Amino acid sequence: MRIVFMGTPQFAVASLDALIAAGCDIVAVVTAPDKPAGRGQKISESAVKQYAVEHGIKVLQPVKLKDPEFLEQLQAIKADLQVVVAFRMLPEVVWNMPPKGTINLHASLLPQYRGAAPINWVLINGEKESGVTTFFLKHEIDTGDVLFTEKVTLTGHETAGELHDRLMHKGAGLLVKTVKAIESGRYHEHPQEQLASGTQLQHAPKLTKELAVIDWTQPVQKIYNLIRGLSPTPAASTTLNGKNFKIYSAEYQDKEPGIQPGGFLTDNKTYLKFAAADGFICPLDVQLEGKKRMGIDEFLRGVKL
Repeated sequence: MRIVFMGTPQFAVASLDALIAAGCDIVAVVTAPDKPAGRGQKISESAVKQYAVEHGIKVLQPVKLKDPEFLEQLQAIKADLQVVVAFRMLPEVVWNMPPKGTINLHASLLPQYRGAAPINWVLINGEKESGVTTFFLKHEIDTGDVLFTEKVTLTGHETAGELHDRLMHKGAGLLVKTVKAIESGRYHEHPQEQLASGTQLQHAPKLTKELAVIDWTQPVQKIYNLIRGLSPTPAASTTLNGKNFKIYSAEYQDKEPGIQPGGFLTDNKTYLKFAAADGFICPLDVQLEGKKRMGIDEFLRGVKL
């Protein structure tokens, strides 16, 4: 099969690499346009483009997916199948183009956690399992018929960054399985409406700045899950010494704090702990506004609280 791959970040590169390693015929990739990034505003290429260029794969970078010139180029490639991993929402004229359709890899167990940030919300909500799903694209986002899923058990302590890497590799393997099944015609489609029957659906909307601000009146477990779910980016935060204070990892203590939520205790050497509703959050990996990211010991050596 002639396959067009659509994706942008590092998460997608693992899938693209796995497909090529499995002997799939990737005839082109579609990825985000180059853009300025960092303090110097140096032009940056997407991770998928960098990989494609290194491997001699044709690259398309449309600003608008309905642009007539792009659509003409895509049509001329004559793909049998399109594969989407961590890309943007496709218009019907694009996803309906190849005869075998367009499949998507999603980092959740659909129909649960449809949306832009499934990895984060699974942890924020304290779920016990997650996984990856492949499905055919259709009109509404993340609602197409499911092809395959693979589950992963969560420890209750991993960060979004750690889960991202687990699902990146798990998803790459599942995508190869899916493409091979489509090539052989040996697969079944499972409507998400059937899979969702009788269950309460959780969603995964975009992360907001407001979400990242810790509410110390919440229980420690809920705050701990927020910290895990937003690490490493955008990172949960609070105010310390009048400055923004990001917490990338922490421990928690289930014991009556004895001080008001948001207050803190410290020996100014080895520990800093913030009071929540029913215990303490003890930051381990932090960053104060204007400073570099560091461990709590190093941080306390350099600041007076």
